[in-house]
Amino acid sequence: MLSAVPGKGLLREMNVIVVVSDTFRYDYCGWNGNAWIRTPDLDRFAAGAVAFDRHYVSSFPTIPTRTDWFTARFSFPNHGWRALDPQVPVLAAALSRAGYLGQLIMDNPHMMKGTNNFDRGFEGACWLRGQEGDTYLTRVNRLHRTMPADKTRQKPQRHGYNLVDIHRTTNIDWAWEEDRFAARTLRTASRWLEENYKAERFFLWVDCFDVHEPWDPPEYWVERYNPGYVGPPMLHPNYGPAEIYSPAELANLRAHYAGEVSMISRWFGRLLQKLEDVGLDDRTAVVFTSDHGMFLGEHNRTGKSNLWPGDARRWPLYEEVAHIPLFMRVPGLAPRRVPALVQPPDLMPTLLDLAGVSAPPGVHGRSLLPLMRGEVQTHRTVAVSGAHGAQGAQVAVRDGRLSYYPEGEAGTPELYDTAADPAEARNLALSSPEDVGRLHSELTRWMAEHGAAGPSLPAGADWR
Repeated sequence: MLSAVPGKGLLREMNVIVVVSDTFRYDYCGWNGNAWIRTPDLDRFAAGAVAFDRHYVSSFPTIPTRTDWFTARFSFPNHGWRALDPQVPVLAAALSRAGYLGQLIMDNPHMMKGTNNFDRGFEGACWLRGQEGDTYLTRVNRLHRTMPADKTRQKPQRHGYNLVDIHRTTNIDWAWEEDRFAARTLRTASRWLEENYKAERFFLWVDCFDVHEPWDPPEYWVERYNPGYVGPPMLHPNYGPAEIYSPAELANLRAHYAGEVSMISRWFGRLLQKLEDVGLDDRTAVVFTSDHGMFLGEHNRTGKSNLWPGDARRWPLYEEVAHIPLFMRVPGLAPRRVPALVQPPDLMPTLLDLAGVSAPPGVHGRSLLPLMRGEVQTHRTVAVSGAHGAQGAQVAVRDGRLSYYPEGEAGTPELYDTAADPAEARNLALSSPEDVGRLHSELTRWMAEHGAAGPSLPAGADWR
């Protein structure tokens, strides 16, 4: 066992594994209080880890979050979805210079397309092709309708077929659970451990695009959550109003999402078993996290943003999208639940701290190890989430009790007490203007600190 205190002269043979499950909601983990979902392997892992109960999205969505992880900077105030800036220090390169063998294993179709260069700093990079719309081998003759066109996302289309049709056709030869991406990607990581467990120290980043849609686990997983359903499978949300689905269809949509969640838990557990099999579980830090969540009918929405023709509503970053899991199991640290506000830019400084490496200058994140050791109880006064270019429509501020959206569904401020109202159904903005003003001032200050102007607060007559 490691004898050194993590983050204080830590032995240099500490390995690091990060497992990302894209679009994994905080409340779809059994350990976080969901009695309906089945995530036994993830629950066992979380029980032995430090669980961060108030971990919130920083830069939304997929690639902006990964930019924040890899650079420890909040990207959304200044830029949106783009390649990693070659001038900005990144996590993998910092660990490589410290002697870590770096490996990226992923099926995320966005990290390597074009010049996104998210493999920078890794010695090895493995991309499993075919997720979502990644068409590495065309099969026009075999294109077919997977689900009703008016029940799923309308764009992009190819040859008159929707994204879910393209995905299912690309992967039409699947027969077993082992063919699915959750299994393939995490199984590849397990094999990598067999090939590299003798490395002096390593950094393994496993980026699973599941549980991102299309949701296509084997039907036996779906039937456990939605037995007796009769109708076309609901594999992909419409990114629009949930009311277009019948109650039975919406239940089936949720069941497909839940089936992928359970499958991620299962194959993550097998990776953990392999880590134990090769004898490295007592000197390897393991992280499980996600980039954002997903609406599954809440607020009359399915999807994570509005792509539906005719739906004029704004889509704030409500809890279902912004609240995400973060579990960190570190040898030598006792498991605990941490209620402090934390965000994705904090991951890089934490991992560097574990490795005994100083964070580069100019980062926005801070190491979480003082929280993990119980030395401090607070970390951030507010958590700010946003999408670049969305102005106030997809910006949120949270102080641990209140959630504030400067431009809610109708373009006017929304304020919720998430402790008393976790579904964010009762807007308190009219009755608590002092809290609106305080949180808006916090947002304005925060945006200025990060080099951008914040959204304007509407004049009183406009929203009160």
